[in-house]
Amino acid sequence: MTSPATRAQEPVQPAGAGLPPHAGDLRALLTMPGSRTVVLDASRDPNSSVTLLVTPRGAAEPRLAVKVATTRAAADVIEREAECLVKLGRRTLHRVGPTLPRQVGVFDADGLLAVATSVLPGVPMRAGYHAFRHLARPAMVRADFTAAGNWLAALHADSLAGAAPITLLDGVAEQIAARWPGDARAAGLAAKLGPLAARLASASTPRTVVHGDFWAGNLLVTGDTVTGVVDWAAGELAGEPLRDVARFALSYSLYLDRHTRAGRRVAGHPGLRADSWGAGIQYAITGRGWFGDLVRSFVATALTRLGAPAELWSDVLLAGLGEVAATADHPDFAGRHRDLLLRLLSEVPR
Repeated sequence: MTSPATRAQEPVQPAGAGLPPHAGDLRALLTMPGSRTVVLDASRDPNSSVTLLVTPRGAAEPRLAVKVATTRAAADVIEREAECLVKLGRRTLHRVGPTLPRQVGVFDADGLLAVATSVLPGVPMRAGYHAFRHLARPAMVRADFTAAGNWLAALHADSLAGAAPITLLDGVAEQIAARWPGDARAAGLAAKLGPLAARLASASTPRTVVHGDFWAGNLLVTGDTVTGVVDWAAGELAGEPLRDVARFALSYSLYLDRHTRAGRRVAGHPGLRADSWGAGIQYAITGRGWFGDLVRSFVATALTRLGAPAELWSDVLLAGLGEVAATADHPDFAGRHRDLLLRLLSEVPR
């Protein structure tokens, strides 16, 4: 009888621009005698999917991660990720290659798509992030930023291509205006993004592989090292590398006050209170504490390494907020980023 890992290695190479017809029997994979299957995660987003971990008979650890679409929108997302992983697998990425999942199977899931990938070592960085007092301890937070920064530096070194003007805000003003037609806040924000886009475009960065959703939930760590990076649906083979830099810093800052009661001071962060949505991001961009210094150094170091002026660090973060406002699946989440960016554009010194 074939093992789950063997069954998953049925034809998977894309034909042309898309994936091949669905191959393999998902039910057979998930019900192989002696194997164990655990539901890892089930998203509530419009592009929702269910992630399963499969441990074959005789193995101590899971060998396969299977994403199963629950909607047509989810199938599109899974297909984009599968295509990206196949293309990445064809690239020579000496430094980060072992940290990337490999696509190993495509399956039919009642007419929708399911894709199996290899399982990477490590635990999600977000597990430590939400541990008691983790965010109040500078050494622990610095270790997270160092791990993320080191992995990004390796990715960029592996995939450097020709330089181009910084494109973080390309099309963002138009997307925001179209997303909230007739909304004065959206119109006002779109009008203010022009000078920010011009400042960024005055500098250049090389094109590199871009993950596109580089936040603590998608980073697997072992000790102080990133040993896996998952969820490549928004990946690009040649894109703006500062997208990942901004996304990590902003997403890490957003939940600094998650475990603090409303109105209270946030432990370990002088001057930060849990008094408004996005207070952690505002604190990171405008604050003077150790966390603000760390975020500024993280972004400025990446800019310098990529050949752009370090003083653009706050513009990069503001542009990152604009990208989330324009592209986030959840409309309320996007709207909160829109309003926060509008406020910060008036408060951050230029």
